[in-house]
Amino acid sequence: MEQAAIAAAISLRSYFLVSALSKSKRTISLRFPDINLSHTWNIDDLPWATFSAPGKKKYYYDLVTELDPELLAAMKPHLTNVSVGMPEEIRKVHQNSASAFLYLLLSLGSQSFPGCLYTLRSTIPIGAGLGSSASICVCLAAALLLQIRTLSGPHPDQPADEARLQIERINRWAFVGEMCIHGNPSGVDNTVATQGKAVVFQRTDYTKPPRVKPLWNFPELPLLLVDTRQPKSTAAEVAKVAALKKAQPEITESILSAIDKVSMGAAELIARDDFDSTTTESLEELGKLMTINHGLLNALGVSHPRLERIRELVDHENMGWTKLTGAGGGGCAITLLRPGESEERKQKLEASLDAEGYVTFETTLGCDGVGVLWPAILKNGHDDDYGGDEIDQDKFLNANGIEGVEELVGVQGDNGDRDAWKFWQVED
Repeated sequence: MEQAAIAAAISLRSYFLVSALSKSKRTISLRFPDINLSHTWNIDDLPWATFSAPGKKKYYYDLVTELDPELLAAMKPHLTNVSVGMPEEIRKVHQNSASAFLYLLLSLGSQSFPGCLYTLRSTIPIGAGLGSSASICVCLAAALLLQIRTLSGPHPDQPADEARLQIERINRWAFVGEMCIHGNPSGVDNTVATQGKAVVFQRTDYTKPPRVKPLWNFPELPLLLVDTRQPKSTAAEVAKVAALKKAQPEITESILSAIDKVSMGAAELIARDDFDSTTTESLEELGKLMTINHGLLNALGVSHPRLERIRELVDHENMGWTKLTGAGGGGCAITLLRPGESEERKQKLEASLDAEGYVTFETTLGCDGVGVLWPAILKNGHDDDYGGDEIDQDKFLNANGIEGVEELVGVQGDNGDRDAWKFWQVED
């Protein structure tokens, strides 16, 4: 039996800045200050010949569904000195990030590539089940595909079919990056991060890729995202459900079947002509389905007292409808906020959550996916003038935390007009 689920994009983002070096500099540097990663490779030392050998060479339009062991082996010596001397747990994260970057660079680029600085900043909590690695891989894939000039756009007059083709190319290579990090990813996180909006996905088992149906017209919804700061293990939560299924097969199947019906019901509700994401009536219908979904997941044993406490605090203030997200067992909860709530009430709720050690983010659900800021400048305040200060490496590296990054380059930032951000528009 297949269970459906809806995965939707949130407005927290990763940002990736590519800066060319002078022609004499033959180095590639990857900087990711949010996890304290910085590493430089000599371009001419990298195993370009192995990656471009007959039978190994991949093209930007290829579909790669598994990593090549020979290519991984050729790349391995170039990862051994990444973050030497750091604790093993941190090194593993750094080497996973570096491996995704190098595999994509060597697959898509060539030895004639110019020396570059690649700098990554993320406003997404890492390890919280929010797809931060997928967001990063989408940035890597989009930047490299733009660098080899295989993407046209995004631009306002781009036909939807052409935009979807471009999005699919980015998505395919983002999935390759995810394989470098996770081994056997579902492909759902990178799909949602690339195309934005939402998807319905179904899978029969974890040995096969899921079936993914885009929801191109998914509305933007106001969301409070709450990080429990409770470490979790997806594998452990999956094992819990498997054990329950073995002990109580009929009951577990009934719960899973109900989850499937709730997901499909939500997709049908959102697709209705009379669904209006600005009205209490429409959001209440959707919110009730979210509450049912959470209750069913709790019945499977994948909630956590920290997640239940979030729901309790939100319900007590009657601020919206809450469910766990991701695999559960910790990680994050999402609350669909009631429309028209005052800032004062929101701040009171956020203060209550903050007092108990939660981290809150006011976000949007169902926003745009991958985009490009071009030109990468800070506006100088004149409506008809694109002049201004360039967003360079120093400004980007020194932006202080999530707020600093959002203020400097954010899609929703406060620093001037954001019209320069362009997205591949793929709505029906």
